[in-house]
Amino acid sequence: MKIKSLGRTGIRVSQICLGTMTWGTQNTLEEASAQMDYAVENGVNFFDTAEMYPVTPIGPETYGRTEEFIGEWLSARKKRDDIVLASKVAGPGRPWVRDGSPLTPEGIRTALDDSLKRLKTDYIDLYQVHWPNRNHFHFRNSWSYSPFGQDRHQARVDIAETLDTLDELVKAGKIRAIGLSNETCWGTMKYLERAEAKDRARIATIQNEYSLLYRHHDLDMAELAFHEDVGLLAFSPLSAGLLTGKYRNGKRPEGSRAAVSSADLGGRLQEHQEPAVDAYCKLAETHGLDPAQMAIGFVLSRPFVTAAIIGATTMDQLKTNIAAADVAMTDDILGDIARVHRAFPAPI
Repeated sequence: MKIKSLGRTGIRVSQICLGTMTWGTQNTLEEASAQMDYAVENGVNFFDTAEMYPVTPIGPETYGRTEEFIGEWLSARKKRDDIVLASKVAGPGRPWVRDGSPLTPEGIRTALDDSLKRLKTDYIDLYQVHWPNRNHFHFRNSWSYSPFGQDRHQARVDIAETLDTLDELVKAGKIRAIGLSNETCWGTMKYLERAEAKDRARIATIQNEYSLLYRHHDLDMAELAFHEDVGLLAFSPLSAGLLTGKYRNGKRPEGSRAAVSSADLGGRLQEHQEPAVDAYCKLAETHGLDPAQMAIGFVLSRPFVTAAIIGATTMDQLKTNIAAADVAMTDDILGDIARVHRAFPAPI
């Protein structure tokens, strides 16, 4: 398992990060604990969660339950110092999270304190803004996205107040490093500019979607990653399971995310992805690879990626995903992937 740095922080993390968003709905405490045990035994030291998890399905009755599961495990196993723990504060839009209101300094402070209680710890290694107050193109919004209705002044105020509050919490010892999620190149640069100008905590990472089917990060964000040392924590490297091939030919496996919580996998499961998924699955077969491992291996091969965030509802899935770290992505495989990408550049 390769170990990488979180930006310029000096914090070292495994290139596989254990995602947790199904714990508390699709997975019990016992199953989540078994996943954490196995992950640590196999070189993973990096867990990612969020105050609003689980999300399969999402709702007020399960809000915070995933963090509670992790807190129980950390308390029982006495492994807090061995784990790099990441969590996230939610942005606006969910009525049961601070009445759905925009993120504020007080909201950040309250959310962090509540997360610390659920996680049974006095610090979080990486605290991330889950999504910004202003509109953005993530979560399948790219097909209708327009920034031209944004309040230019308020967007800057939100970034300044958020960063200043996070910096305050770093200085208080409650956070070791800070990151963004579902953010844009412009937004990330505004955070970095203020950090430099005002001597605030610096953004270490950005957690955005990235997979064979969704490669926005290849462009301006890759340049930002190179020049500013803001690595990508790639979520949904299997595109919510599409790249395993389990939904091919109209299949909806029992217990799968499409069957139990999100029929269209958050907008991913539609006809445009089918030829691309077929092509990638056939490519994996040609090279004698598991399609999930090839997909994760590709993400790990990208120079701007710090870690791929994997998720699993079964131990077999977890074992397959973690083992992807050992897959050798040869020039032949990467060349064939490039040809498929050229044929299907934006299938979701």
